[in-house]
Amino acid sequence: MKKTSIFGLVVIAIAIAVIISVYSNSSTYGSFKDAGAATGELHVVGHLNKDKQLYYDATKDANYFSFYMKDNKGEECKVVFTGAKPQDFERSEQIVLTGAMRGDEFHASKILMKCPSKYTQDKVEITEVKAKQASL
Repeated sequence: MKKTSIFGLVVIAIAIAVIISVYSNSSTYGSFKDAGAATGELHVVGHLNKDKQLYYDATKDANYFSFYMKDNKGEECKVVFTGAKPQDFERSEQIVLTGAMRGDEFHASKILMKCPSKYTQDKVEITEVKAKQASL
């Protein structure tokens, strides 16, 4: 075989290995029901159930935080996060969890939160009304 043919085969093999490793590390979005059937990690998007208790006690275990969340399909599940409770967690509008189901609980390895914006339309209108009254 020529050296160029061998070099081409090596480049193709490396490209295939890179594509497979990138594809295997990518996870998908789903619901808690999908997470129960999945073999790897899954992203679940939902909202915090503020009616149920959050549990975090730094004096007993600083790396245990649990709460209840409803996914976008309306299914509720207990979530266990091995880490500290994120700041302003109760104020989050939307939560994206990365993790897997273990029994009846979803064990999250990462938590991403969408926090409410301080620039809402209501506040802008109130500010404009006050500014008009001040100029009178």
